[in-house]
Amino acid sequence: MPKFICTEAELLAHYGTPKPPSLVKVAPTITPHYRAWIEASPFFAFASVGPEGLDCSPRGDEGSAVTIVDERTLAIPDRRGNDRIDTLRNIVRDPRVALMFLIPGSGTVLRVNGEAAITADNDVLERYAVHGKAPRTVVFVTVREVYFQCARAVNRAKLWEGGHADLASLPSVGAILEELSQATIDGDTYDAEWPGRAANSMW
Repeated sequence: MPKFICTEAELLAHYGTPKPPSLVKVAPTITPHYRAWIEASPFFAFASVGPEGLDCSPRGDEGSAVTIVDERTLAIPDRRGNDRIDTLRNIVRDPRVALMFLIPGSGTVLRVNGEAAITADNDVLERYAVHGKAPRTVVFVTVREVYFQCARAVNRAKLWEGGHADLASLPSVGAILEELSQATIDGDTYDAEWPGRAANSMW
């Protein structure tokens, strides 16, 4: 059994002091440069915390994945998904959230930490309609800090180069569902129907 690091003091002793760029990059608001990166991102991971623990879900949209309302506020339309509402359940109980934005082709990752609140006001929902379909809710995030993450992790993973895995050798979503449902869901049927179902319920 390895000896685990259990205190912040032990961590600091092991890693040392962060270099100046790691500290100066943090901004309390969305600066013009950070705004450009956020607006260019069609995808982000949305992390939240609740009494049962942590959750992180993928979010994506046409063009920008979020709307910048002002230098301290982001708006996130809740588009169609699986209706588990794990993130939304967490937000109404603990508003703390973290967002990690990715831009295809770039190794740079942008991170935002803040607090979130949810609205279902019709006038707000209509403002964020896409293809004539309004989101079920809109999440507003009050930004506390914004900063970029260095590109090492994305570059090590060769994330945008493709061809990492033989996708045909991986179990399909239908196969996973069939196993976990003890065959009450037919995997082949699910896989065959999903593309059409998704296309008709994208928004």
